Amino acid sequence: MNAPRGIKWPYAVIALLAVAAVALGLLRPQLIPTAAASDKKPGATERVGQNPPPRLFTDAEIAAIGKQAAAQRVKADALFARWRTAHGTARDDKAFAAWAAQQVPAPPSAKQRAAELHQVQALARTRTAAGKKAATWLELYGKQDIWKLYLHDQRELMPAAQGKAEKGRLKAALKLAKTITDQVAAKDRQSAPFVLDPTLRPEKHIKPGAKGPYSYPSRHAGRAAAAVTFLSALSPHRAEDYQWMRAEVLYSRLYMAGHLPSDLTAGTLLGDLTGDYELAVSGH
Repeated sequence: MNAPRGIKWPYAVIALLAVAAVALGLLRPQLIPTAAASDKKPGATERVGQNPPPRLFTDAEIAAIGKQAAAQRVKADALFARWRTAHGTARDDKAFAAWAAQQVPAPPSAKQRAAELHQVQALARTRTAAGKKAATWLELYGKQDIWKLYLHDQRELMPAAQGKAEKGRLKAALKLAKTITDQVAAKDRQSAPFVLDPTLRPEKHIKPGAKGPYSYPSRHAGRAAAAVTFLSALSPHRAEDYQWMRAEVLYSRLYMAGHLPSDLTAGTLLGDLTGDYELAVSGH
């Protein structure tokens, strides 16, 4: 059987496993006390299992943003080498966050952002119902859940103690990437495309004269890049799949006018740095 365009079978298999995990839990309720089950917050596996991915974007659609994101890897590695030379591998999240924020390029000029906005506006005119469905799913689960699910897949082949430790490290990387991107966004105050042009997302109900939400750098891109860097180090043979999913997430942000291309590359650079940092301080 041929895989549908835009869907990678390794990820589809993971999604099916998630559904199976949920089904197994439903078939064995006697093993879980009712009160405990009602109090327990669903994990990433359960959340994705309850809402598996729709048909995602094709490889041709995501190719350009995927290449732009991949180009940040070399820059990040060179920059992080300087940090490591100066600071070693001791954990100092506060100092690293301040340093990493300084490595983000200044926002592009108004002229450049206007040109990028035109790109997003042109893309918006090609939207389809299927594309909106894919973008909505990726926006929701691309923040954290898909990356946690990928690690869950890896943990099946690890000793329990190692798997638990890696889970904590990925969580730390995602949290730190969010913290840094939020700090830079609040400082640079670059409005999201749907704020600059409210017709791009009329359901957002942007008030006239509004400035935020701010989009430079992208939080989705920062988290995705941190996760890809971290997960790829744990399982190098899966790196291409992780990069593919990152490109899917980034493209979805362009598709629904959440970000401009420069927002995404800046977020990717920050995320790559954060992934490098988490790997270094955790001894990988």
